Amino acid sequence: MLDFSSLLLAAALSGVCLSVTMFAIWATAPRARFVLTVACGILVLVAHVILFWHYTREPDPLLCQVALALLSLGFLIICISAMQYLGVPDHGRAIAPTFAAMAICAAVTFMGLDGIGFVITYATVAALLSTIGAMFWINGSHDRRILLVVSFLSGTCALSFALCGVVLMTKGQWTLGVAPDNWAERLNSVVAVACMTGLGALTLSLHHLQAQIELKAETMTDPLTGLMNRRGLTSLYGERTFGPFMAIVMFDLDHFKRTNDIYGHPVGDQVLRRFAAVIRKYARTGVDAFRLGGEEFAIVMSRMTEERAYDLASKIGVAFGTEIVPTPLGPLRSTVSGGIGFGEADGSTLDEVLARADSMLYAAKRAGRNCVISCKGMDKADPVKPALRSA
Repeated sequence: MLDFSSLLLAAALSGVCLSVTMFAIWATAPRARFVLTVACGILVLVAHVILFWHYTREPDPLLCQVALALLSLGFLIICISAMQYLGVPDHGRAIAPTFAAMAICAAVTFMGLDGIGFVITYATVAALLSTIGAMFWINGSHDRRILLVVSFLSGTCALSFALCGVVLMTKGQWTLGVAPDNWAERLNSVVAVACMTGLGALTLSLHHLQAQIELKAETMTDPLTGLMNRRGLTSLYGERTFGPFMAIVMFDLDHFKRTNDIYGHPVGDQVLRRFAAVIRKYARTGVDAFRLGGEEFAIVMSRMTEERAYDLASKIGVAFGTEIVPTPLGPLRSTVSGGIGFGEADGSTLDEVLARADSMLYAAKRAGRNCVISCKGMDKADPVKPALRSA
């Protein structure tokens, strides 16, 4: 059976292997900053384990203070990495309390109450690990099974540290002079090695999952405007059934080819970005915007009557008409035409609603441009009864 020193060395070796793996992954994907942060946190914990191993052999108050500080600091860095991964911005909520606890721990340890220093450190680490588990469970939007395992491992590791503190308090060991050695410490060594190894492996899985999500987002995003592209439209709505209160508005910028020919493509790109900004301004819950290609855009609207759909499309057209793009040839105003297609009571596919919206868009072009045409509930025997309204 492994003795306590062997368990500590095993933890250090496991940590070194994990951190080297993390650094290698970060070197190939520098944008994954949370992987680099995890690697740094694990290295700090490795330093703690090595110093603590020395402390078990040659007790020294200063060595004790440094080892306890490194333990809290290492888990603080790992907590920050979790915040980076989950997009939690306010790192100060973890940093300030942890450094306060570290300062108190250093003070009581300096006064000879190293047992209290250990209790404070164990409580701090347990709180940090519990925070990690809670953040992943509450804020995570990925595979819930992975998040459940992360939360379970963090919670288990937190419990093992809490037990170490409880044992010291139960025994009233406020002054030790040596490293604590009891059943909770030995259990903690085993649990910490197992949990940190598991969390390291899950970090790799989460990195892979994040890379897949980012790649999917890139393939579904138009790089010029930042709107979703046609692939994004198909991904979100390709399998949906469009009822009578779901609509698609197709927009086409008027005379855009002439804009490019006269003012140049950089100005044309500015016009496209301006229109995308106008769409975003009027977007809300139940409204998704897409750039389908060239000067063609679409918005998908849910829970919309014909009047509300027209009002929204009309506001977008009017707002875009007031946009001014400065150019070397003078200020440029542009207009847009729109066509609205609705689903039917018995259900319509994405392609069917797109075809209706496209048909109305070309009707708007033929009607003189700079207008929106809506057509809903066509009589199949008399298929073209559009409502023509000026935008």
